[in-house]
Amino acid sequence: MQITQNAAALIGRILICLLFVLGGWGKLMAPVATQAMFAKQGLPLVPAAWLLAVVVELGGGVLIFLGLFTRPVALILAVWCVATALIAHADLADRAQEINFLKNMGLTGGFLYIAAFGARAWSFDAWRARARGAVPAE
Repeated sequence: MQITQNAAALIGRILICLLFVLGGWGKLMAPVATQAMFAKQGLPLVPAAWLLAVVVELGGGVLIFLGLFTRPVALILAVWCVATALIAHADLADRAQEINFLKNMGLTGGFLYIAAFGARAWSFDAWRARARGAVPAE
């Protein structure tokens, strides 16, 4: 049973972070286009917003994938999902925006679940806990 749960937790982490790793990488590789999109949305401090987006999405996605600092990073990504939903997908009269808004809310729920229960045994968090002599949550 634990093998199944740990495998499901790992697969879940991979699937939920994939969107963020790819999105953050895309923003990193296309800074001008990303900053133009941010400016069009009326964001202040566009270069800083771009850097924050890359760090949160790419960095946070990689950390969730690895299961490293999982709980705090998952909380950050949960807040990020709500913030980006409110900034970029708030026109709920537009069906596509409504779907993206709800997708962000679903991702928020997933990240809150990860924050509550951690990365489980197949993660760098568990490896670090074992190295310190602590017993990680199974």
